[in-house]
Amino acid sequence: MPIKLIVLILSILMYIGIIIFSNKKVYVSLSSALILIIVRAITVKEAFLELINWNVLLIYIGTLILAELFILSKVPAMIADIIVDKAPNTGLAIVFLCALTGFISMFVENVATVLVIAPLAFDIAKKLKVSPVPMLFAIAISSNLQGTATLVGDPPSMIFAGFAGMSFNDFFFYNGKLSIFFVVESGAIASLIFLYFIFKKYNKKEVTEEIAKPNSYIPTILLVSMILGLALISFSEKGFTIKSGILCISFGIIGLIWHIIFFRKEKSETIELIKRLDWETIAFLIGIFIVIGSISKVGLLDDLSKWLIKTFGNNILTSFLMITFFSMILSGFIDNVPYIIIMLPVVKILASSFGANEFLLYYGLLVGSCLGGNITPFGASANVVSVGLLKKEGYNTKFWDFVKLGLPFTFIATITAVIVIWLILM
Repeated sequence: MPIKLIVLILSILMYIGIIIFSNKKVYVSLSSALILIIVRAITVKEAFLELINWNVLLIYIGTLILAELFILSKVPAMIADIIVDKAPNTGLAIVFLCALTGFISMFVENVATVLVIAPLAFDIAKKLKVSPVPMLFAIAISSNLQGTATLVGDPPSMIFAGFAGMSFNDFFFYNGKLSIFFVVESGAIASLIFLYFIFKKYNKKEVTEEIAKPNSYIPTILLVSMILGLALISFSEKGFTIKSGILCISFGIIGLIWHIIFFRKEKSETIELIKRLDWETIAFLIGIFIVIGSISKVGLLDDLSKWLIKTFGNNILTSFLMITFFSMILSGFIDNVPYIIIMLPVVKILASSFGANEFLLYYGLLVGSCLGGNITPFGASANVVSVGLLKKEGYNTKFWDFVKLGLPFTFIATITAVIVIWLILM
């Protein structure tokens, strides 16, 4: 059997397995990755040195540590009290959290953003005595959307900027026209309105009897320093480098040292904190990285690009819409980084085939591939992390729990962005 067919069948079976056996998704992803190695679709060296995104994993582990310390400091509880106390109603408070998430993710990797904001959502949910599931999902999809707005917010934006030769400022204005930042923000405004209608049922004004008092601001200082460090790296480095992961894990280690020495906690308590980290999601991500990387490595994405050129290479509007929405749907199931790397030269060829503005298709590709990850719980690393955090708190979610929120959110944001792109560039 051809190796491409093996990878395709196994990938489909893996996604079906993740949907059906959501509580066993770690075993499904790791088993799929192991089978690919056994059948020699990839080598062990390729799997661990090329396909696994160690940068994301280091960011995840380091930020998880700081997030745990952040919670222990009671600063999230204080912020949650202030938001609930000052907002006209709790629905608006939740929407404000999503907007805050989006703003941070313009400059910081999405996984890190979710880990920083998640404790606030959990505290608000506890005060309202409601499930935090929709709140965590809303935070994840908000981070994925806004991360596309700037050159430094998300790996696909960095890849696109490198390919198209765009600077940081070009994301705001390019050739005298509004650029991708305003396209994404139009989708963000529409999606926030949608989220308000989801959360407006929390229409009571919650009164906080007493604002929680933090026991330390050190974890907050470490978190803010890490965010500033990530933004600085993004500005100074070309691409999504391992320096981001090293920075996060370093701050995590500093946090653990502070917890033992200065916070005067027993080493056993620190060990328990490490054990509580979401190691299951880390293992799941490793399996996903290997399988998704294999899809690209054996040439399945190349085959897809050739089919697109053959099918839609003669009509600008059809090509624009198909690339945008096809990218959106596909990115709900595969990693958008290898996909966008393959598709950028395809888009350039498509645009030149009918003499169109290539940025029309570039923007469609970028918006579709980045927003599409919001459709499924495994379409983006931030989504996987949100599911893992919920499970850690005792909330076992199903595939359709995420899709019910992510799918309409994605369509509303994408359709709005498509209209704005067409108005700007045509």
